[in-house]
Amino acid sequence: MHKLSPKQEQRKLRDREEVISLTQKLVQIPSVYRPGTKDGNEEKVALFVADYLEKLGIKAHIEYVEEGRPNVIGIVDSGKPGKTLLFEGHTDVVTEGDPEAWDDPPFAAVIKEGRMYGRGTNDTKGNLACMITAVHSILRDNESFTGKILLCIPCDEEGMMIGIKDFIKRGWAKGVDAAIICEPEENQLCISQKGAMRVIVRTYGKMAHGAMPLSGVNPNTRMAKVICELDRYEQLEKERLGCHPELGWPSVTPTILQAPVKGDPQINVVPNECMTTLDIRTVPGQDHETIKRDIQSILDYLKQADPDFKASFEVIEDRPWTETSRTEPVVKSLAFAYKEVTGKEPVYNGVPGATDGTFLHLEGIPIVTTGAGDREVPHQINEYVDLDELAETTEIYRQAALHFLNE
Repeated sequence: MHKLSPKQEQRKLRDREEVISLTQKLVQIPSVYRPGTKDGNEEKVALFVADYLEKLGIKAHIEYVEEGRPNVIGIVDSGKPGKTLLFEGHTDVVTEGDPEAWDDPPFAAVIKEGRMYGRGTNDTKGNLACMITAVHSILRDNESFTGKILLCIPCDEEGMMIGIKDFIKRGWAKGVDAAIICEPEENQLCISQKGAMRVIVRTYGKMAHGAMPLSGVNPNTRMAKVICELDRYEQLEKERLGCHPELGWPSVTPTILQAPVKGDPQINVVPNECMTTLDIRTVPGQDHETIKRDIQSILDYLKQADPDFKASFEVIEDRPWTETSRTEPVVKSLAFAYKEVTGKEPVYNGVPGATDGTFLHLEGIPIVTTGAGDREVPHQINEYVDLDELAETTEIYRQAALHFLNE
């Protein structure tokens, strides 16, 4: 970390003011996805971002993935041959829940005691503002660089990630050399992330009177056996793999349990079907195709001991785990920038969940996830981000981009 010149200090102050202002404007445009609700999507904030980029002199493309749900792509081309660096930050935020439970209105972006409060301040409109401000800073100062910077600003990261999937489908990821995924990670360099499988398991039975259960087939007791076997399977995987240094333990978590699946439940009626959903989080060393076969083996095993056992499962989302080597240029550039900005050695870590970067990784693009915000705060009531950290992240993004593209 070098002592800054007066000009550099002035630039950092300028960028700090811009990133705080932009974050506030983004948070004040609600972008929770609420199907069937007017303006219950990302459209307003996406159009604001596109207009903001155009005013900075950055060509912005607007591409609708679904009605009311556009991606925005910004392109900064140096005009010189070189690498392409992608910054990614999504526009959607999760529900605010009960607004009355918040200390301040959830979309007011109130600033107090060095923090900004509101839904999306942390995850991840603050970091979206950081990446835009960092690129604007490079342009304002006429910094020399080669290649291109691509700003990927998709919808629906909090859902099925249809935005990034559409971005890739349209060919935008081709030729990208590396990506910085802008998520709240306390500016730690997250070079691995857990995989995710979302699975629906169903057990089938026969309706009967609760007083005469033997005249039917109870899917609930069968599901109980499935869940117990899945718990045993999770323990075996933990023993086999151990605790990953960055990601922790793999997990198989039943989340929703429902019976009957359709119709009204009644205490004296044996339902005809039971359903559970599984949130499976994987770590390096696990193969998703093997896990699918293992689940089927559990169902087959239970069928052998019970002629009335009938079950099925369906994988509705499959996101593999990712790992990026510390020797990758994008990792080295971020490490360099972090040390320059903070004077400290970077902390390497992993992302406990999946991000849009998962799908960029599948395209062969090295990814690093980093950004401002306490890792524990996303999706909570009274979500916040520290203003000093927004400024720090902006400077890290700025220096990392210049280092990577000019290396």
